[in-house]
Amino acid sequence: MTDSLPAFDQAHSPYSESLGMQIVSATLEEVVIRMPVTHALTNRNGVLHGGAIMSLADHAAGTATYLRLPAGTATTTLESKTNFLRPLRLGDVAEARPKPLHLGRTTMIWQTDVRRGDGKLAAVVIQTQLVLEWKDPA
Repeated sequence: MTDSLPAFDQAHSPYSESLGMQIVSATLEEVVIRMPVTHALTNRNGVLHGGAIMSLADHAAGTATYLRLPAGTATTTLESKTNFLRPLRLGDVAEARPKPLHLGRTTMIWQTDVRRGDGKLAAVVIQTQLVLEWKDPA
């Protein structure tokens, strides 16, 4: 685990920004990321697309892992499983909060709860993040 946290803005990615994600909190104790349900992110039924929900949860767990990376390492998602429980409708805001299930040297496993604006659980995502050595291409 690192002694100092990476720069806050480095915890965000261009992809997550393109989906409108906002980092509310990004510390070792708590990661909270919100994403508004916009028309561009809805499916044909007018609710938040499952892929957008998975992207939100993936970014939250990836951020939580990123904050714990030793120098010279990076993270990538190794496995992810999502249970969709309730719809998130247009105009709502999805909120993701990952909780660690395992914080190992080479893998970290997270359960990310995605809630609607009314606080009801909309999805549960369990995912494994791989910690790997990172070398810039030559």
